[in-house]
Amino acid sequence: MTAQDNPKAWPYKDASLPVDERIEDLLVRMTTAEKAGLLFQDIILMGPGGQLQSEHNPKFNVPPTNEVIGNKLMSHFNLLGPITNVREMVEWHNRLQKKALETTRLGIPVTLSSDPRNHFADNAGTGFNAGAMSQWPETLGLAALRSSKLVEEFASIARQEYLALGIRLALHPQVDLTTEPRWSRIGKTMGEDADLASELVGAYIRGFQGPELGPSSVSTMTKHFPGGGPQKDGEDPHFAYGREQVYPGNHFDYHMRPFKAAIAAGASQMMPYYGMPVGTEYEEVGFAYNKGIITDLLREKLGFQGIVCTDWGLVTDSTIAGQDMPARAWGAEHLSEVERVQKILDAGCDQFGGESRPELVVQLVEEGRVSVDRLDASVRKLLREKFVLGLFENPFVDVDAAVAMVGNAEFLEKGLDAQHRAFTLLTNKDDILPLDKNSTAGKKVYVEGMDAALVSSRGVEVVKSPEEADLALLRLRAPFEARPGGFERMFHSGSLAFSAAEQERQAAIYKAVPTIVDLYLDRPAVVPEVAASAAALMVSYGSSTRAFLDVAFGDAAPEGKLPFDLPSSMKAVEESRSDVPYDTKDPVFRFGHGLRYKLSE
Repeated sequence: MTAQDNPKAWPYKDASLPVDERIEDLLVRMTTAEKAGLLFQDIILMGPGGQLQSEHNPKFNVPPTNEVIGNKLMSHFNLLGPITNVREMVEWHNRLQKKALETTRLGIPVTLSSDPRNHFADNAGTGFNAGAMSQWPETLGLAALRSSKLVEEFASIARQEYLALGIRLALHPQVDLTTEPRWSRIGKTMGEDADLASELVGAYIRGFQGPELGPSSVSTMTKHFPGGGPQKDGEDPHFAYGREQVYPGNHFDYHMRPFKAAIAAGASQMMPYYGMPVGTEYEEVGFAYNKGIITDLLREKLGFQGIVCTDWGLVTDSTIAGQDMPARAWGAEHLSEVERVQKILDAGCDQFGGESRPELVVQLVEEGRVSVDRLDASVRKLLREKFVLGLFENPFVDVDAAVAMVGNAEFLEKGLDAQHRAFTLLTNKDDILPLDKNSTAGKKVYVEGMDAALVSSRGVEVVKSPEEADLALLRLRAPFEARPGGFERMFHSGSLAFSAAEQERQAAIYKAVPTIVDLYLDRPAVVPEVAASAAALMVSYGSSTRAFLDVAFGDAAPEGKLPFDLPSSMKAVEESRSDVPYDTKDPVFRFGHGLRYKLSE
């Protein structure tokens, strides 16, 4: 048997050879079907007890693992769901890699990706609660602290946890600018200011990727090019009613600035958003379908040569959480599935997110509608990243090392410290904060939105009504209007103001007793009545009850500054231009507002 007949001796498996040589050796061995499989990245689930998923999951329409690896020949997967058991997760990861290496002809290792995991939000469409991992404020909270050093430290710690778990691609950072206050995806952005987001995205990418991509890196996919913030009426393009992206203030270039910074920092991958530009020079189709956006602007004008992966579900109609979800083929709804795939490839994208349809690429190549050279151009990029990340040499991870690394005491403490610091103090009447532990001892406190036992541990008595209390502590969520549908309800949309009934309910509490309010912001809330009536108003961006109590009782101090304006009314929001920063009339609090207080010695 010659070396060429012996798979173990094939040159692409030789780590001593240059990466380009290994890529070309593997490429010539690949069938069209094997190449096509690389172009798809879909959701994957763990089976019970860390086993591979053996059956179709109807809730999220996820096929069995054996089907996507053995039949579809795919090797890029996006892990769905929180990680609560590190050992089980890592054992599952190693089983997944073994399946790919031992049961496919070429043994191409899996690249496992993830939405953000080190925060508080838990939306199956955008991110997951930290679970066993270190827990930090959402990226809005990091932006509130204005520290690129902290962002890089956060990203480095998250990278170490991802590496230990076998996750090698971060489907983040999200650097859309939040110029449309009603948009439902603001919580994972870095706020409204292009300069701040541009500074922080560089630190974020350095923390995950390092000075250059290599075996100790987690690759980053910056999203959503060219900026998903200016949605018409604030509606999200996951859904047909939110497909239009508008620029009434002609601020298209403003929204691109963080992406330019990401490219300068070495971002390995980019994700265009679902939305379609309306009233611009570009074709009115979703950005991933748009050759003017992907090839002319991103590739040629901005010089990005990395991987472009579409957002999830642009080709195939699906069902998510029991809700029918048509393909997000905005502006291309009339095209067949195979025509959609062709248009996306013609636009310049390399990979299809949330899809398992390699047979459509095979069909296009066999029919001569997509050339082998075009297919190979994307395959080379995808293979290069696997080689550079060292996946061919080290596809498996150490189970015991992962258990020791993920969520260790040092990482947890750093996350808690960031939670403390990110609190943003907006009002503090009569310097009620921090609460004096001596004068509050034994006082009666009414609470909402937190564990009463934890509050009682601070030496106070928790009571059942404001009328019998000496003090009230409320932890509230930013207002939103609930939407129907198992998936759609996860997106907080609509009005930014509390309903009249809720305002009346809160007003009775503020009148009855001095009240300290902490408002969790995943969007810029319209709450002038809270600012006027509460004894103190803080806002936060993902924090535990312990973190709130530490700040309220003076064991830690708030340092945050608002990452966006807080509007004065919904009328001001509706009259503002969706693409223009700081454009609502007479906001109650401006970007950068944040009070401080000194802790007692």
